[in-house]
Amino acid sequence: NPPRTKTPHRNPTTQEFTCTRRSRPSPAPIPTTAMPPPLLVFVLFVLLAAPWPSEAGARPQLFALRARQMPARALPRQPSKLRFHHNVSLTVSLAVGTPPQNVTMVLDTGSELSWLLCAPAGGARNKYSATSFRPRASATFAAVPCASAQCRSRDLPSPPACDGASSRCSVSLSYADGSSSDGALATDVFAVGGGPPLRAAFGCMASAFDSSPDGVASAGLLGMNRGALSFVSQASTRRFSYCISDRDDAGVLLLGHSDLPTFLPLNYTPLYQPALPLPYFDRVAYSVQLLGIRVGAKHLPIPASVLAPDHTGAGQTMVDSGTQFTFLLGDAYSALKAEFTRQARPLLPALDDPSFAFQEAFDTCFRVPQGRTPPAARLPSVTLLFNGAEMAVAGDRLLYKVPGERRGGDGVWCLTFGNADMVPIMAYVIGHHHQMNVWVEYDLERGRVGLAPVRCDVASERLGLLL
Repeated sequence: NPPRTKTPHRNPTTQEFTCTRRSRPSPAPIPTTAMPPPLLVFVLFVLLAAPWPSEAGARPQLFALRARQMPARALPRQPSKLRFHHNVSLTVSLAVGTPPQNVTMVLDTGSELSWLLCAPAGGARNKYSATSFRPRASATFAAVPCASAQCRSRDLPSPPACDGASSRCSVSLSYADGSSSDGALATDVFAVGGGPPLRAAFGCMASAFDSSPDGVASAGLLGMNRGALSFVSQASTRRFSYCISDRDDAGVLLLGHSDLPTFLPLNYTPLYQPALPLPYFDRVAYSVQLLGIRVGAKHLPIPASVLAPDHTGAGQTMVDSGTQFTFLLGDAYSALKAEFTRQARPLLPALDDPSFAFQEAFDTCFRVPQGRTPPAARLPSVTLLFNGAEMAVAGDRLLYKVPGERRGGDGVWCLTFGNADMVPIMAYVIGHHHQMNVWVEYDLERGRVGLAPVRCDVASERLGLLL
């Protein structure tokens, strides 16, 4: 299977909440972290914030919610805490339609159009029926007509098309990991928290294909990039941020403005946009300037031209919550592979199997005795250097154990940086695995992305959440 650059959610759940009002505690310094624990399946709580007051000293009120799990991306609103699931993607349960239906959607800053897997008409059932959105059961559901401006959007990789026979505005979406979905544009109301519902356009997909081994599709995807049809744009949200926990603790997602820098110092890097449209440059992605890569204390000798988009736009660097791991273009990846392997050699024996590549892109791999873990604290960190900010990847975030792969009595562990040329992807992509325990802020007003290392569980407490 190809690398999972857009990995659908597995095992969706719905949630039931009870609410109590709670005042916000005084801000306090948040401990930072450099070496988080291993990648695990974990749960994130999400805080969706009301518009943050602009007056100096004013603080928003927060509400704490207790979530009870049950079987089974609007204007900033009254704070609510929803349950995130993290496996190889980040998902959140939202309420859509009238009466509201709970649906599980992947949070994806690398995609524009939100979509839901819609139940078939006529009561027919398929393997996704239990988690599908039921449009016929919603009084506020409406199909987008062919004549609408939304149907003429050209932001999407595959623009909508008018089906003359049915007057449907058809959409087809596909991702680099082999996942795809087909359906039609529609609108309905999205409700998160206590504010008024937002009517937003999304893809009502009749089918979805997932390349994952278990073949389980997500119930939907919440597009959060800068395109006109993204949830962020339709909701007029000009700033949002999140912190992804690395364990079974709470992280946070904030929609709207905040005064976090007063107690959480962020380093900002500007969003990058070429002066002219280029054929292979995604203008609605969250693109930043990658200036260099450091392994331990050694700066890799990578020419600046290798790290910058070329004359076609290929080679941009995107921050993407919908991608699990990080991908580097071939020349940069080769430099990283050589230096990391050199520095790790006294600690870990290399796999030395030229025919092996995890997910066909991760071939910087090592042997570790079965039942043991790599000496994470002694491995060299890998730091991505941006214009004004940096992101350090250290400890257990560096290596990932390949499921089911063994060499004699050893397990196989691979560096969590992949070779984009082997996918192929014509870009650098920073995945959510390397964003764990990093506060990431997307500031569309000022055209920048803020980064700060932080313990996300402590950040949740400082923001007044009940964990």
